Amino acid sequence: MTLLTILQWIDLIGVLFNAILGAVIGRAAKLDIIGLGVLAIMSGLGGGMMRDMMLQIGPPIAITDGRYITTALIGAAVVVLIRVEGRWWDRIYPPMDALALGAWAAAGSLKTLEAGFGVLPALMLGTLTAVGGGFVRDMVLRRIPGILGGNTLYATAALLASGVAVGCWYLDAAVIGSLIAAVVGAALVLLARWRRLSLPVGDDVITIGQAVGQVMAKSRRRAARTKRLRDRESDGTGAGTHV
Repeated sequence: MTLLTILQWIDLIGVLFNAILGAVIGRAAKLDIIGLGVLAIMSGLGGGMMRDMMLQIGPPIAITDGRYITTALIGAAVVVLIRVEGRWWDRIYPPMDALALGAWAAAGSLKTLEAGFGVLPALMLGTLTAVGGGFVRDMVLRRIPGILGGNTLYATAALLASGVAVGCWYLDAAVIGSLIAAVVGAALVLLARWRRLSLPVGDDVITIGQAVGQVMAKSRRRAARTKRLRDRESDGTGAGTHV
């Protein structure tokens, strides 16, 4: 089995998982059947199509290979035919979402390297492949994309998974590296959900100017305390001398 074949299967697994997730979100938003299908396609294929268009190595594979759109529609059909909700869905959703992210990050970064690009493009497009579909889906629903903040680590996990895949590529272990990267990305997503790990947002971020200001303020307070202590010692010595 060639690396290209493995990447395609990893890609298709990610398409299926994210299409199901997109359709579930569409159902929660009370979209009709056409809306569910459109959102499933956007969620399942958005990241990969953006990646392929940026690579400029031909038409996006989602268009040229019928398996991709078919897989996305199967994901939508699952949600239409089965009431995807309740406790069982809450249990399978996190690992499914995590595996999709890890698989796509690995596939995106390795495909970029296969196209002859370097490390930074591979990291960027691996992350974009993993989170792009969700970004498009959220924009269509007119809400702030989850990857921009307010959620547990997601894009960070995709970036780490892409880094693992790139590292294994340069160690001539691309096949096993794609599997390791998928597992690493999924594990970090699940850990972040469990421990509620997230990056600082908005006012929680301290700018360089604020950090310098805090250091200078502490230095001034320390100098003031030192001066007060010296003044007290001086007053005490003076009093003793007068006596």
